[in-house]
Amino acid sequence: QCELQGLWRRELGSSMTILALVTAGTFSGSYHTAVAATNKQILVSLLQGIQQHPSAKRHPTLGFTVRGQFSDIPTAFVGQCFVDHPGKETLETTWLLWEEVLSHR
Repeated sequence: QCELQGLWRRELGSSMTILALVTAGTFSGSYHTAVAATNKQILVSLLQGIQQHPSAKRHPTLGFTVRGQFSDIPTAFVGQCFVDHPGKETLETTWLLWEEVLSHR
């Protein structure tokens, strides 16, 4: 069973901490990016998310959003948690960052 609560680190240096999950599968925490094209100081950002009911599957899917403290651009992440045979947990995620544009064209 994959346990999302705790500290997670990305291969590029970013990290996030997921606090206790609520019974409905919602969670909150913090995200600190190590990858950004900005001259501003990068601060820890709040994250909000939800996973499928923890008892529903062995490898739960999840989604969360982050609004960076160095910009107002929200980023959405979706993915799945896996546990290998020695018990190592891994999050496989993809993300979408959308900047404001002046027209839908």
